[in-house]
Amino acid sequence: MSGKSKPLLFTVLSECKTSRARVSRMELPHGPVDTPVFMPVGTQGTLKGILPEQLEKLNLQILLANTYHLGTKPGVDILKKAGGLHKFMNWNRNLLTDSGGFQMVSLLKLAEITEEGVKFQSLNEQKAEVMLTPEHSIEIQNTIGADIMMQLDDVVKTTNPDKERIKLSVERTTRWLDRCLKAHKREDQSLFPIVQGTLYEDLREQSAKDLIQRDVHGYAIGGLSGGESKDDFWRMVLLSTNLLPKNKPRYLMGVGFATDLVVCCALGVDMFDCVFPTRTARFGCALVMNGQINLRISKYKNDYNPIDPDCECDTCKRYTRAYLHCIVTNIPVACHLVTIHNVHFQLRLMKGIRDSITSGTFPEFVADFMLKNYPDKNYPTWIKESLGAVNISLH
Repeated sequence: MSGKSKPLLFTVLSECKTSRARVSRMELPHGPVDTPVFMPVGTQGTLKGILPEQLEKLNLQILLANTYHLGTKPGVDILKKAGGLHKFMNWNRNLLTDSGGFQMVSLLKLAEITEEGVKFQSLNEQKAEVMLTPEHSIEIQNTIGADIMMQLDDVVKTTNPDKERIKLSVERTTRWLDRCLKAHKREDQSLFPIVQGTLYEDLREQSAKDLIQRDVHGYAIGGLSGGESKDDFWRMVLLSTNLLPKNKPRYLMGVGFATDLVVCCALGVDMFDCVFPTRTARFGCALVMNGQINLRISKYKNDYNPIDPDCECDTCKRYTRAYLHCIVTNIPVACHLVTIHNVHFQLRLMKGIRDSITSGTFPEFVADFMLKNYPDKNYPTWIKESLGAVNISLH
């Protein structure tokens, strides 16, 4: 990864004087990405319910796709003939691909994990098997052509108490990283390793220290947001950001709830992804600054306000809660309209975070956000403690 080309340039532009929050810019082959950034998940090269041109209109700079699912369908050969996923889906901005490692947890009943890799029973043809090795994961991702690729990691469910299994996953993840780096054939793609260790501080520290010895352009924090307590969650995030280099992006995988985004930005995270905003849209739920509203509920039947009066998305400009109540979960266009709003909400939240860091008002932004979500000031202990750990106090 030390060739002449630099597929990722990372510049820290502004830092919060109170917390660990920062604003940075990543220069990638398909354009700049302003961080902290939230990346919506387009598993098979599409966000369900929204078109690439609409994502461009929302000024989305980067989205995520899934190596395992794309490798299964349409497969490497078709992606290769198409000239990569950017051309296949007609998306001229940045892509990040996960490695397929998460499917070890989500499809555990279908997976057999060995030192060689992961053998999956195919989702499409029950009799077929798919062998995902570090080398094959990189082959698929090189073909996809994502601007940022993830290493294949040995993922263990966060709530697994077996420390020996987790220690094995940490050491195997490092070994698999070295195999991924060796297999990586393109200089225009960045490869991120993934810190593992679940909730064991010593193992997470071992993982981070091993990975930062490799010549890479950024790092991911994995093995969280999998059912662990929030108290454990934030402590592992802060431990990880404390260990990872300041001059490279830090990507917390699988996190997308608004409160978590605000807290984890304060803890020093730069990048996030989650299916939540688009998935919850399909169930008729729209995101607002103090949580979400379920448009299926009958009280919205005669509500002629937009989802959010302060929102500038096309859905809020054109449609009322009453109209959306009438069609959510019944008519496909409703998923489309609520998805536009929810993606816009996430991007607007991240811009608000960035702007407040730049202007030196991030602690005030955090306090205002939390007050909207907890108007009685009965803040959960984990929120108070996590923010207190980076010098932000809620009164």
